[in-house]
Amino acid sequence: MKRERPLVEALQKFIEQEPYSLHVPGHKNGSISNLPSEMLPTLRYDVTELTGLDDFHQPEEAIAQAEELLCQTYEADRSFFLVNGSTVGNLAMVYATCQKGDTVLVQRNAHKSIFHALELVGAQPVYLAPEWDEQTCTATHIHLDIVKEALQHFQDIKAVILTSPTYYGIVTTQLKAIIDLCHTYKIPVLVDEAHGAHFVASESFPMSALALGADIVVHSAHKTLPAMTMASFLHVKSALVEVDKVNRYLRMLQSSSPSYLLLASLDDARHYVSTYIEADAHYLKEKRAQWIESLRAIDALTVIEVDDPLKLLLRVHGYTGFQLKEQLERHQLYVELADAEQVLAILPLLKRGEAYPFADMRIRIKEAIATLRTTEQEVLPKLSAQFSLTKIVIPEYQFGEVEQLEKEWIPYMRAIGRVAASMIIPYPPGIPLFIPGEKITVAKLSQLEELLAIGATFQGNHQLNKKRIYVIKQ
Repeated sequence: MKRERPLVEALQKFIEQEPYSLHVPGHKNGSISNLPSEMLPTLRYDVTELTGLDDFHQPEEAIAQAEELLCQTYEADRSFFLVNGSTVGNLAMVYATCQKGDTVLVQRNAHKSIFHALELVGAQPVYLAPEWDEQTCTATHIHLDIVKEALQHFQDIKAVILTSPTYYGIVTTQLKAIIDLCHTYKIPVLVDEAHGAHFVASESFPMSALALGADIVVHSAHKTLPAMTMASFLHVKSALVEVDKVNRYLRMLQSSSPSYLLLASLDDARHYVSTYIEADAHYLKEKRAQWIESLRAIDALTVIEVDDPLKLLLRVHGYTGFQLKEQLERHQLYVELADAEQVLAILPLLKRGEAYPFADMRIRIKEAIATLRTTEQEVLPKLSAQFSLTKIVIPEYQFGEVEQLEKEWIPYMRAIGRVAASMIIPYPPGIPLFIPGEKITVAKLSQLEELLAIGATFQGNHQLNKKRIYVIKQ
């Protein structure tokens, strides 16, 4: 008999036996855990690879059945559950397609795990800069013409790595054309589609990169589907990529002690999206439209819609997103992120009849804005005025070379013409401003100063609190 959620059902059957634990994990079905009482029942399902529960790295039973259903849902050649987040998917897809010294085209506003993967493999990246979107004030996607230029200029490119949709929910209309162009050169296209796991749910959503021909696509199921944090998918659909090679690297990179809670939540999330129908999408569309209309009635609030219906941007003129976020949190309303202009809200993928407290959230948003407007406004520079990146960048040194060179900390205002030794990623706009091996320009330092002035946060190895950055020693 076909099971709808094979792994969830196998876990339920196992727990119904009321088993005793003489195995890992050490909390023994929660019996010796001091976690809050509300969390303890969940620990009964936090088991290991026992008889009847399959083997994550050599699946033949419930996990194999669940991954096959995942494959059918996304119409892939092969799909995998990931318990180490989309990060491990990004690592595996780079390892499976690139070797040391290979040239790879990379979208500059990629997730840091992409750059880490390239560094670990020893590939030689060529960075392609994204376009700037004036409506959302964010970096978006690389243009088809830039990809054409790069493909004509560089020989023997092993992969093209893209990010779509952006964190802010923008999808490029040129994605299929870029994929088709790369395929004429027999180059695989790898897409970090972390925020697009729900695209397959309805025709009213943007098309997935997988449906547009991408060779490998990674999904963060936990971002927009009802999966637990770290639970992700990887899909392969390609004549250019060896599935067995992807599987081999996943076995190396993923934990040998997988969380069955994460695996079960992936099985459940796959079932949720595979049973999502157009009537559900219509219900969500109506609820969303009603909420947006009610929000737009709030004085001083601007609501910006993007390509992904699950993403909304909220702004209050004269105030930063950081200020708005702070006030919202004082009213126990937590958004995904803030930047200089706005906050980003992620809506739930509702099905018919499912409720969500939109009315109460509107009240809290209105109260938060009323409080915000009693505080002092903050005049900000227009980021697009400083947003200027060379469209195609070849670093001065490759990652491996940077590792071997002597380095030093210097005041960032004295860094013009020096070569960065560590990555500094401002968020927003999410583009690596400094990448190891890349020359630091006046324009980049100007951007850094502006971003520091508006309170942007930075990832990477830096000492910006001391106004110092890490560079290659001359």
